[in-house]
Amino acid sequence: MSRGRHKKNQASKRRGRARSGGGGKGGGTAASMQPEERIEGRNALTEALNAGRKIKEVWYLDSADQNKADRRLQEILQRLRAEGAVLHPTERRRLDEMAATFSHQGIIAQAEPRRYAEISEMLALAEARDEAPFLILLDRIQDSGNLGAILRTADAAGAHGVIIPKRRSACLDAVAAKASAGAVEYVLCAQVTNLNQTIIELKEQNIWVAGLGMGGDNIFSSDMLQLPLALVIGNEGEGLSRSAEKHCDFILGIPQRGKINSLNASAAAAVAMYEVLRQREAAAD
Repeated sequence: MSRGRHKKNQASKRRGRARSGGGGKGGGTAASMQPEERIEGRNALTEALNAGRKIKEVWYLDSADQNKADRRLQEILQRLRAEGAVLHPTERRRLDEMAATFSHQGIIAQAEPRRYAEISEMLALAEARDEAPFLILLDRIQDSGNLGAILRTADAAGAHGVIIPKRRSACLDAVAAKASAGAVEYVLCAQVTNLNQTIIELKEQNIWVAGLGMGGDNIFSSDMLQLPLALVIGNEGEGLSRSAEKHCDFILGIPQRGKINSLNASAAAAVAMYEVLRQREAAAD
């Protein structure tokens, strides 16, 4: 079995165990935890606390299972106690069974569900910043790690929000939260029933819609990026769907010189977002 397939099988088993919860030392159960409620890892949990999210219940590595005192974990637990969270000291084996990610870092939490934003909030944010709207639309991005990485770049590049479909798409789960390095707590993210209808509605609000795809016009020479813009990123394997591409005003591409003819979805999104930022900052100087 290849190393990549072995990792996928491990991830599948972990997700299955995470959904089923489990007994043993630590009390409580993760069986009823929804994907948007789960937080894993110290950075993700710290950012959730900093953002003011209510933490309901926490499973953390029992001190008996630690080789030495863990000062940072104790600091996080102290904050959680002050917030009134229910804490369960838990064996490492059970934390591993509960985890949906590969690295829980000794702590898993159940929080109030992440709230999905409205597109109107994103446009209001752009207006408050006195900036042309810049939105990211994800067309069937199914890997939570890619979603998290895109959220992280969206935060860094100053995008006003990310829009995802309700179906056939990754959601704001623990994997996305961890990959985002905490950006999930700050970037506005909306879920829509019909992405194509959303594209149509954005165009009606005078926002240009650009798809990112193979064979598109060179993004580095585009003169459209300073306008109100929604950038559509396609699926990891298939790229833009035909229906989404049909509704775009134009298609942009990233020039490539190597033997591999495509970039990872989150890498391509990062290149595109930073080119938008670069051009807008250059125009502002």
